[in-house]
Amino acid sequence: MPQVKKALVSASDKTGLVEFVKFLEESLGSEILSTGGTGRSLVEAGVKVVQVEDYTRSPELLNGRVKTLHPKVHAGILYRRDLPTHAGEMKTMGWDGIDMVVVTLYPFEQVIRKPETTLADAVENIDIGGPCLLRAAAKNHAHVIAVSDPADYGWIREELGNSGGWLSESSRRRLAQAAFARTSRYDHAISSYLAGML
Repeated sequence: MPQVKKALVSASDKTGLVEFVKFLEESLGSEILSTGGTGRSLVEAGVKVVQVEDYTRSPELLNGRVKTLHPKVHAGILYRRDLPTHAGEMKTMGWDGIDMVVVTLYPFEQVIRKPETTLADAVENIDIGGPCLLRAAAKNHAHVIAVSDPADYGWIREELGNSGGWLSESSRRRLAQAAFARTSRYDHAISSYLAGML
């Protein structure tokens, strides 16, 4: 049975995150990859974290605008474990699969509700890497768990604990649908905001 051997965590909303990630680390033995502020908060809570820039050997660029947009990260998420050609390419590159993606997006919707928010502020709160990670994980939900909502941490943890470290096909599909719904709402909010500027 597959297991969550490696999880990538990048969360703007850190509600329940430490408890969930500690479960992955301590109960499942998962390796935790993380970025910037999320990584720092997890380290402060006692979680052993591999920073994405150390994992990819590529520094964060452009004031953090480019962090997870890297072939090693996206190949790890999109890698189909059932295809020998994919396994061969990953072996040639020396790369591993990423089994779970835990992402909560930059709070664009909350930021634009503030009357003092400028267009420049709003633009800086448009998440690029997060939706890419969620969409990749959701697309490959046959092999990867896409987690986009802290409200799901409880039942995910329970099922992982009861099953030996993996989710059922129906649970993975449910999370994939939720991830696509989240990125769709997010894009709609951005589009509507910019339309109001025309």
